[in-house]
Amino acid sequence: MKILVTGTTGYIGKRLIPILLELGHELVCCVRDINRAPQALRNHINVSIIEVDFLKEDSLNKIPKDIDLGYYLIHSMSSSVEKFESLEKQCAINFRKCLEQTKVKQIIYLSGIVNDNQLSKHLQSRYKVEQLLQSSKYALTTFRAGIIVGSGSASFEIIRDIVEKLPVMVTPKWVKTRCQPIAIRDVLSFLSKAINHPKVMNKSFDIVGPDILSYKQMMLQFGAVRKLKRYILTVPVMTPKLSSYWLFFITATSYKLAISLVDSMKVEVIGNPSNINQLLNITPINYTQAVQKAFQKIEQNSIVSSWKDSLVSGRFDKKLSQYIEVPQFGCFKDIKKRDINNETQTTKRIWAIGGQNGWYYGTILWKIRGYIDKVAGGIGLRRGRRHPSELEAGDALDFWRVLYVDMEEKRLLLFAEMRLPGEAWLEFKINNNTLTQTATFRPKGLWGRLYWYVVLPFHGLIFNGMINKIAA
Repeated sequence: MKILVTGTTGYIGKRLIPILLELGHELVCCVRDINRAPQALRNHINVSIIEVDFLKEDSLNKIPKDIDLGYYLIHSMSSSVEKFESLEKQCAINFRKCLEQTKVKQIIYLSGIVNDNQLSKHLQSRYKVEQLLQSSKYALTTFRAGIIVGSGSASFEIIRDIVEKLPVMVTPKWVKTRCQPIAIRDVLSFLSKAINHPKVMNKSFDIVGPDILSYKQMMLQFGAVRKLKRYILTVPVMTPKLSSYWLFFITATSYKLAISLVDSMKVEVIGNPSNINQLLNITPINYTQAVQKAFQKIEQNSIVSSWKDSLVSGRFDKKLSQYIEVPQFGCFKDIKKRDINNETQTTKRIWAIGGQNGWYYGTILWKIRGYIDKVAGGIGLRRGRRHPSELEAGDALDFWRVLYVDMEEKRLLLFAEMRLPGEAWLEFKINNNTLTQTATFRPKGLWGRLYWYVVLPFHGLIFNGMINKIAA
């Protein structure tokens, strides 16, 4: 079948695509920024990549007319706290209008569970999207999931941050809210097994795991898997704003996402019973098993996707292509070069920079800079990296974003997402056994210029030490 996949670079999309290819389907993958398309997909014989923005109706002309099935995996939850409802509505309308002009027979949509009487704005928006996607031209299959548990998922990583950092927790009252978590492997099974299945056409199903747990129980069970004894004290007086700040400072989430999460965590997310497990022959695993399997992936360094790599995890809000050309005028530059003996080994060292591997020199200074950034409302160093030695364009790398990465060209370009009075790039390039490391800063106003001169002594120390270690 010829399948249209939206959300190609998202958490679900990145994991679903290999399954669809293994099943022998031909894929048309939609991306808003062609530079973020994974290299493996660009080279795959059964994959076509098209640059499409579902907020811009004219760009949808690139979608082929001979599509058999489509996945709607677009999600604007944290791109704008104020505007995500209108953004999701517009995307859904444009998607439906466009697909109605194709030969598509089925659309599969991953939504959220909407059974509570008082839904959060996020869940209300998800339900509204489901209504907008309905059409007489094709069959709509909707799967409604709650908390998704898997390596790199937002829910998993936030609970991991809290449990592994805090032996004793003073928590907001929403930790008593109940939910029904489901493992990412089971979500992917539902999405893939529903293809062309006659008994799921024009129907919606809640997909859930077997356990109904409060967030407190989830954290305690998570701690038990990690062999960590944890104590949780719940306080009734913590406003939504304070709760959002609590999540922001304790975990790696962005403040925008923290606001949406706190709003959703007040709502019980428990599925309605159905026969979907029997229809698709799926037996979901329980929460403890889901956490254990997530850590197996982490230990094997096989995390396919992470929510931290979403652009909304930082301050980035434009296409990567708008920053790949590093400016030359009106900028301060720090250029350092070193001769190297082994290009391959040096390239591997560059590709492994950041995260648990650190920045090779002045670790304490990097940590101080990360702490200052976090206090100022930035992201700090808490995002780490998805994989210890692999990088893709769009990946988060501590408080940097990977703009361009090419192993054959031996070039890595990063853009700074920490709080700065300007814009900053860091580039590594190897040519003819010479490593060139270039830090570029484009200041914004007088404060930007003052900032550069204040940090100049530290840059001299850190950047010299870093390139020496990389080239050693």
